[in-house]
Amino acid sequence: MGGSGASGTNSGKSPNGQLGSWFVRSGWSKGELARQVNRRAREMGAHHISTDTSRVRRWLDGEQPREPIPRILSELFSERFGTVVAVEDLGLRTAHQSPSVSGVDLPWAGPQTVSLLSEFSRSDLMLARRGFLGSSLALAAGPSLVEPMQRWLVPTPAVEREQPGTEDTGGRPSRLSRPELDLLESTTAMFRQWDAQCGGGLRRKAVVGQLHEVTDLLQEPQPQETSRRLFRCAAELAELAGWMSYDVGLQPNAQKYFVLALHAAKEAGDKPLGSYILSSMSRQMIHLGRPDDALELIHLAQYGSRDCATSRTQAMLYAMEARAYANMGQPSKCKRAVRMAEETFADVGLDGEPEPDWIRFFSEAELNGENAHSYRDLAYVAGRSPTYASLAEPVMRRAVELFEHDREHQRSYALNLIGMATVHLLKREPEESAALAQTALDAAKKVRSERVNNRLRKTVDTAARDFGDVAEIAYLTDRLSTQLPESAEAV
Repeated sequence: MGGSGASGTNSGKSPNGQLGSWFVRSGWSKGELARQVNRRAREMGAHHISTDTSRVRRWLDGEQPREPIPRILSELFSERFGTVVAVEDLGLRTAHQSPSVSGVDLPWAGPQTVSLLSEFSRSDLMLARRGFLGSSLALAAGPSLVEPMQRWLVPTPAVEREQPGTEDTGGRPSRLSRPELDLLESTTAMFRQWDAQCGGGLRRKAVVGQLHEVTDLLQEPQPQETSRRLFRCAAELAELAGWMSYDVGLQPNAQKYFVLALHAAKEAGDKPLGSYILSSMSRQMIHLGRPDDALELIHLAQYGSRDCATSRTQAMLYAMEARAYANMGQPSKCKRAVRMAEETFADVGLDGEPEPDWIRFFSEAELNGENAHSYRDLAYVAGRSPTYASLAEPVMRRAVELFEHDREHQRSYALNLIGMATVHLLKREPEESAALAQTALDAAKKVRSERVNNRLRKTVDTAARDFGDVAEIAYLTDRLSTQLPESAEAV
């Protein structure tokens, strides 16, 4: 069996439905898949691999092949569908992976976190085609998402925390000097700045590549403090890769990166960073129409960082709590959370503590933008209520004014212009809405963000449906169709 890449036993196996589903949709025959596996194995130098149709049938029947077969299958299906198809998504496991590891319910242990980050980032980088989101990389939601994330709060046993960043490096000095670690961290901050300026579409693969490099460093023996800083760097990069994936519409990929980022933040012992990652997951759940899940994730973030987050981070979490309540149609709880965000933000900087770079984005402009969107969302949930739209207008106007002079956060400027345009639509003021949408279109062309493009298209479609006979709206519709491409390339 050694030459076939098979596992040693098949007793008690059941058909591999996950692999079967991908196989059927691929359109390949068993023979074609076997030939592709053999060809890829030869390219890797694994000349001992010799697969045939009967072996493929046994994999579909539940046999677990040995490495490198799972990795080869991951690459082949990823290329076929144009989206990351990880080993676990095929119902397979690597030599270091437990049979139960799948989806977002992953082991909270350093070596496994490094291994999964390395595999997922490698698969993402390997994709032959760009920008096509396959429909089969599953998103988790409800208890299957929230319950595994709650284990973020469980203390990690001391013996487990020693891996892989132990004090004992076998007598060898760390390969990384302090200036090199500083440079890694400053590079992460630079990537974050690029994302804010240019959108997620322009630098996503560079971030994933940097993440893969950091996981390589984590697989080497490192002193404990170096390991902790590398895990923090990996967490920030994975969160940013998730955020950029979310921005260009790769939602399942985004969620997987967020989950892995939370695992890395736990290994780094950085609870405020973990709360920030959970807030990103919460924002994605609101976007996907799951405000109940978003609220649970935010409450988990607030509880986990209650004794260590800065005022700025706490204010951001309150603002996201307000967004969740707004989308759940709970105005009194939404307004309370908005008030808490404003009051907590007033304390920013008073404690004199240095703040991490990842929360720097949450400025007065961002606070106003979030709270205005909460009121705007309440207006939608309440049947396009002009009352809540009127609450949103002055707060959104302040956000737009502040972002207009912020050269770094151009995507946020575009999003808040679009938000202001939707507020005027809710107030049945199409001419004002069209003027703002025109400015938003100019801003959208400067960033690579499918999220911005989609929101702008949706807003203009709504305007055309409700006020198609207004000249400004008709002109805007024509301009949008010629100047904004139907889809942005996600890279």
